[in-house]
This record gives sequence, structure tokens and C-alpha cells, in this order.
Amino acid sequence: MKIAAEKIRNFVVAGHAGSGKTSLCDLMLFKGKSVDRCGKVDQKNSISDYTPDEQEKMSSIYATTLHCPWNDDYFFFNDTPGYGEFVCETISALAASDAALVVIDGVSGVEVGTARAMKLSRKKGIPRMILINRLDRERADFNQVLAQLQDTYGKNVCVPFTMPVGKESEFASVLHILKDKDLPEEMAKYKEELMDAVAESDEELMTKYLDGEKLTEAEISKGLHNAIWSGSLIPVFAGSVEKDIGITELMNGLVNLLPNPLIVGKAALKDGGEIEISVDGPGIALVYKSIVDPFIGQLTFFRVVSGIFKADSEVYNVSTSSKERFGPLYMMNGKTQEQIEEAGPGALIGAVKLKHTKVNNTLATTSSAKELATIAFPNTVMSYAITAVKNGEEEKIGTGLVKLADSDPGITVNRNKETHELILSGMGDQHLHQTLKKLKDNSKVEVNFDSPKIPFRETITSAGTASYRHKKQSGGSGQFAEVHLRIEPNADGFEFVNKVVGGNIPKNFIPAVEKGVVSAMQIGPLVGCTVENIKVSVFDGKHHPVDSNEMAFKIAARTAFKNAMTDAKPIILEPIQMVKIMTPDEYMGDISGDLNHKRGRILGMSAEEGMQVVKAEVPLSEMSRYATELRSMTHGRGQFEMDFERYEMVPASIAKNIIAEYQKAQEED
Repeated sequence: MKIAAEKIRNFVVAGHAGSGKTSLCDLMLFKGKSVDRCGKVDQKNSISDYTPDEQEKMSSIYATTLHCPWNDDYFFFNDTPGYGEFVCETISALAASDAALVVIDGVSGVEVGTARAMKLSRKKGIPRMILINRLDRERADFNQVLAQLQDTYGKNVCVPFTMPVGKESEFASVLHILKDKDLPEEMAKYKEELMDAVAESDEELMTKYLDGEKLTEAEISKGLHNAIWSGSLIPVFAGSVEKDIGITELMNGLVNLLPNPLIVGKAALKDGGEIEISVDGPGIALVYKSIVDPFIGQLTFFRVVSGIFKADSEVYNVSTSSKERFGPLYMMNGKTQEQIEEAGPGALIGAVKLKHTKVNNTLATTSSAKELATIAFPNTVMSYAITAVKNGEEEKIGTGLVKLADSDPGITVNRNKETHELILSGMGDQHLHQTLKKLKDNSKVEVNFDSPKIPFRETITSAGTASYRHKKQSGGSGQFAEVHLRIEPNADGFEFVNKVVGGNIPKNFIPAVEKGVVSAMQIGPLVGCTVENIKVSVFDGKHHPVDSNEMAFKIAARTAFKNAMTDAKPIILEPIQMVKIMTPDEYMGDISGDLNHKRGRILGMSAEEGMQVVKAEVPLSEMSRYATELRSMTHGRGQFEMDFERYEMVPASIAKNIIAEYQKAQEED
């Protein structure tokens, strides 16, 4: 099957969980005649939510690649999860899309998932359309949701293209603001708003419009497209997926209002440049998703950005400078594969068993192609320390987690150098539990998981001085070294200074003294954590012409350093995180009180995408279960981001408990 690029509309379906995104996708596939019957989430036969995990939850966990014809055109689209913990799936799908269709529940209105979808698509710089869905439900109110959107994004930005006829159970059809001539008076005002948006998109049109001249259909079309493609106009559609009302008008709108890949025109490169999108020239594609299919193995999804890719051909991975070989190429509808011979700009394609290709890689038909801009994913917000239930399975667990991380950009796996724990990090407890379930299924291993140890630091608040003589004689050559050290606070980090005069410690042994100090700094005296921000001066010592050696000076320096630390009023430092919480207004009081309870410092509050935003600095030790706690506080309607900010002194009362716990653990060991 050959699909002309100018016929393709490539978009992502996004929004809050429970707004009807997946049901819409199933209906579009059915109306486009890609499937013989319409899948239903509640009947567990959805084309999009096809995995056992999704069927069990009756909710999307993964972004699912879909396609269908619509009249003479063709849709490639991704259905995405609405839960914040699976946001990386949405981000990946957005990276492969030319536009976003945001679905909103007509009862619940704008929610945090709505705000997230609108924000992500705005940052991507792609056109947006909105469907206000479920208008057949009790308490559904199109006008109220529209008012929310216009309050948040602008009255002349979110403008209805279709309006509902009837309300709740009486909702029976929609009227098209531009196409239907006999509009009720309350709807006619929106036609004026659309004409205002059209005129504002072009100076010539604005002049003509203000002079009272009538715009031609061609001018209206051009102005509409300019406004929508630039993001200054967001068309709003009314509908009910359940009753299939307004969905035909929506699908026609996707064709008539969104750009095809050739109109999009350019794609960003990693080096900051751009490439022209065309059917001619080398094939260039971005890998946006990778899964392990139980039947065919590794399945890699890529968006064809420019040129043509053909099945059974050699391609080049620009990101890894390695060759790959395409076997069959597939258009995917969930788990259903349709084999094709070639794919051009805008197509979302699957390929099997690529050996060296991962998410964010650029594939090309020539080795001279430049690497495309990569997808930026958010930092993880929750971590587990992972251990094996059975001895000897540690390596198997590590290998399995790395494979999962390769196909899920929201997962990171690393061995903490300070705590020596294997750390699995993700976007929340549901996300991490889902990952561990896949680990068990794929690698047949059982794991224990717990909150990771906090990587505290230690430092000093005053100067300290100490000396130590290391002397060992056990027949033959012995060991002898004496080291005198002074330590003091140093905000610029670690500094080592040699102030020995008179050759009391020969210069060739000074590096050994420094190595001994650096070694001792790895295990501080309070809780065994790394010592930082100190200046260490070696100012005196003694040596023996026969028995002194590097090892003796290392040992002497280590003990002298530990003694000096005790004299220098050591303290514990803890990592402080910058936390950004987005929530509906009604939960602000609970969130503020909880942050204060967590020793958080609220830095400011603001509004963003219709949600309230709280910025605060909070100790990492207080955030280990925050994803779960926030979900509970906001009934799943809040989300947060978290980044490391700095280290700060632990309050004395809390430090006392931390030290006591550490000493108890040492005694037990």
C-alpha cells in the first residue's frame, strides 16, 4: 500500500484519564473501516488497550500506534495514557506527531491531564484540537467546559467549530459554526469569534476585515489554517463517542484543519539546525517507541520524517553509527500488523529485530544523514532499592531491568556508588510496580523492593587538628609514618594543601597522604557518608628512612583525618529537591499543609494551564512516597516534578535519629 504524504494526517490523542480517548480511537478505526467491529474498553476487546494489564485496569498504560483511512485521506495516530505516571508514553507519541487532539470529559471539564496534554503539545509547537466528549452524560455541560477553556487559554483562542443540539440525554446532534447557515443566536456569536481569529492571522486580511469587506472562502480557509497551525486558534468540537454524535464532523475537521507532513515542512536536528521534509531525498526517521512483543520479539516504532523507507533493505543508525537491516515493515493497529512495502513522511511504522536501535535513535537510508533532535523526558520522581529474593539472581535482575529501561524512557536503573544499592527509578509507584511485573514475567525472577537509602553527605562547621603515628614491627622491614593534619570548612569543595617544611615528610610521600585523606572522606564519622566541602592541610609529620612507605602514610593520614573530623564539629547534609506540584485549586490547602509537615519551604504559587502550581524546596527523605501521597490527596488529579537542587544541613533533632539508626545498623552487622 502506497499512501501519498499529502493525504496523511498524523496526530496524538491525549487528555486526562477517563475522558474517553481510547473509546474515540476505537470508534475512529471502526468508522474508517480498519476494523469490522468497534472495540469496547469495558468489554476488554479494545484495539488500542490490548495488553492484559490494560484490560485488567480498563485504562491505557502504553501509547498505542494506530492507523485508518478516512474518505480519501489517511490517519496515523497514537492513543496515549491519561495517568501522569505514564507521561513518558505521551511524550514519545507527541514527538512522532504533527498535531494533538485533546479529549475532555464534558462532565469533569479541564483536569490535570488536560493541562498536561495542552502544555506538552504547546511546548512541542504543534497545532491542537479539542473534543469535549460525553455530552450525553448527566451533568455534562458544553458551555461550562468551553468557558473553562476560554478562561484558561483565551476567548479568541478556544473557539467552537461544532456546538451540541440538546443536553445530557437529549443530546442528539451538532451544528457546524461555519457550515450551517441557520444558527441560533447564542451560537452565531462564535462565528464572529472565528472570523476575528481568521482576520488576526494575517495583516492584509485584518485590514480588509476592519474595512468591512467580506472575506472570500479562500481567504477564510487560509486564515483558519494559519491561525490553527500557529497555535493562536484551537478548534473545539462537541460530541459523544458512546452515541457516535459529532465524531464524523471531528474526523472531517482533522483532515480539513490539520497540516499534512509536507506542509509542516521542516524537522529539527540535534545540532540545532533543520532539514526540509520531502518525499524525495534520503529516508530519515525518528525511533519513538520500542516494545518486546511476546510473539515476534523486539518491535521498534519509528516516525518517517522525510524520504521513503522500503522493506527488506539496509538502513543506517545515525545515532550509533551502525548498520541495520529491515525485514518486513508494518503499519500497526494495536497488536494487529499490516505488512507494507514502503513508507513515506508522516507514517508511523513498526520494524522487527533491529539489533542496535533504541528510542531516540535516528534511522536513515544513508550514512551522511544528520541526527534528528532527540526527545526530552522528565526526571524520575520515585525510586526503589531492588534486591533478589533468591541468591545468585542479582545479575539476571540487573540485565532484565536494563532491557526494560531500553524500551521505557521513564525508567532508569543504576548502582548507587555511595549506598551500593541497585536503584530502579520511575514516574510513580504504579509505574514501578508495572515495571517489576514485566520483570517477573519476562525474566522469571522475584525481587524485594524498598525505599532507597538517602545519600547523605557530611561536612564540618569549624577547624579541627589531629595527628596519628602508624608504627608496625613484625620482623623484617616494618611500617612507620606520622601525619599531622588540619581541616577546615571550604565552600568551594575539596582542597588539599602541603604545608610541610623541613622534609619531615618527604615530598614523594605527600601524594600518599592525600590518597589516605580522600579514602577516609568516602566514609564519614557520623553516618558513613561522603565528606565534602573541606580544606585539608598536612603541616607536619615524621618518617623513617627504612620503614616508611606509601601504605604507612595512607594509613596514618586516614586515621589522622578521622580524628580531625571529630574535632571539627561535623554535621550531616541532606539532598534538597526543587518540587513543582500542579493541582486543581480545591486541593491547595491540603498540599500546602502537607509540604509544611515535610519540612518543605513553599517558594511561590502561580497558575498554569488552568491548574494551580506550587513550587517548594523539600528534603529528598520526605519525598520517597510522594507520588502515592499526592495521588491520594488529590484523588489522582495532581502531578509533580522533582529536580535535585542542593545539599543542606539536617536539623539537629533529625540528625540525632539518623546517627542512632546508623550506629544500630553497624552494631547489628
